[in-house]
This record gives sequence, C-alpha cells and structure tokens, in this order.
Amino acid sequence: METYLKVILVSHTPDPEKAISAAARLCYSPADVEQVVYDTGKDDKSAFLEKLIAVGHLSPVEHASFTFAVEGISRACSHQLVRHRLASYSQQSQRYVGEEDGFSYVIPPVIKEDKELSKHFEHLMEEAGRSYGYIVKKLREKGCSIESAREDARFVLPNAAETKIIVTMNARELLHFFSIRLCNRAQWEIREMAYLMLKLARPLAPAVFRHGGPPCLKGKCPEGSLTCGKADEVRQRLSVE
Repeated sequence: METYLKVILVSHTPDPEKAISAAARLCYSPADVEQVVYDTGKDDKSAFLEKLIAVGHLSPVEHASFTFAVEGISRACSHQLVRHRLASYSQQSQRYVGEEDGFSYVIPPVIKEDKELSKHFEHLMEEAGRSYGYIVKKLREKGCSIESAREDARFVLPNAAETKIIVTMNARELLHFFSIRLCNRAQWEIREMAYLMLKLARPLAPAVFRHGGPPCLKGKCPEGSLTCGKADEVRQRLSVE
C-alpha cells in the first residue's frame, strides 16, 4: 500500500536562541556565568545571533537540539538521511517488525503520474510482498525464529519500502542539513522531508533558521554548470513569511 510523508517535532531545547546566545556571549564576556545567562534573557537576541551566524561562529549553535519523528519515507531516503553522521537515529527494525500482511511503500511522483508505470510499479511491490511472506513461512517451517526469518526475508524488499525514524540533530547540523537537502538538485523525497523539518524548527529559532536552506538563498549558486537555474523559485518557497 502507498504511504505518505509525515514529520512531527518530538522535542527541542526549551529556548533554543537563549541557549545559543548565552553560549556565544560567554566566549566574549568577562562576566560570570549567572550574569551572562541573565543578560541573555533580557535583550533582543535576533541581531546578535544573525551576526554570529553570518561571521561563521557556529560552535555555540550546537547547544540547541531538535528531535523529529518521521514516517512515510522510503528506505532509499533513510539511507541518505543517515549519511548525516552528526545526528542520532532510531529506525523501525525490519527484524522485529514484520511485513507478512503486506508492506507500505513510496511511489516516486514521476512514476505515479504515469498510469502505465504506476501499474507496473505497484505490481512489482505486490510481488515483493508475496515473496517476502512466502520466504518467512518457509523459513519458519525449517525451524527458524520469527526474527531470523524476517531478517532474511527482508532481502527481497525494495528501496521503496516505507520506514519510520526518529532523528535528533543540533541546530548547527540542521543548518548544514538544510543547506544540502533543500537544494533543488537534492533528491525529491529528502528535500520534502527537510522542508517540513525547517517549517517546524524555524518558528522556534527564527534568527538561527531565517536563512536555512541552500547557498543560493543569500548568494550565488555554488553548483556552477550543474545549477538548476531556479534560484528565484527556491528563494520564494523558503522565504520567511
């Protein structure tokens, strides 16, 4: 069965911008920690934080973190996501969660909009599901545990198979993630996931994520001849409302 993308913000640093601002001010202030934190709570942090990010002093940004729950993405997408190593992940196990009653999957839009391709794609998913169930059954008859049977049967499941994952990133890694995955040249699925994550994080730390996105938001596209040529479109979608 086809599935759909959903992103939920599970938790975050209570006051992300206060934590970041306090950490940054401590670097430059002779005051004690109580005074630094107290002063941070009183003033307007936006200008200070935007300047901090603009000059590239990003280590204080690591003191804020965000945890997201994601479902409705493919294994192809999650394989891209976990390449961002400065993060923590907990992913639904194909060893302990069985697919004997059929599995959910993601259909790429370019395939879904083509009736013939979509039909062929869905047929392949159904065949993979039947093969998976058959292998689990036969391995169980051989005396394998249900976990071992599922673990081996999952080899027939495709990259399209849906997965669920919890991901925690600090704000600095999120900025890096957005800079890469919100580029028009990023794969469509992880780009849409990143967009939903940005929409959830930006209201909580607007000064930090105001320019969250690819380099073309603030300047020239670094992709050279490989540019998508749609910087204005990207800016419009990711602009602060």
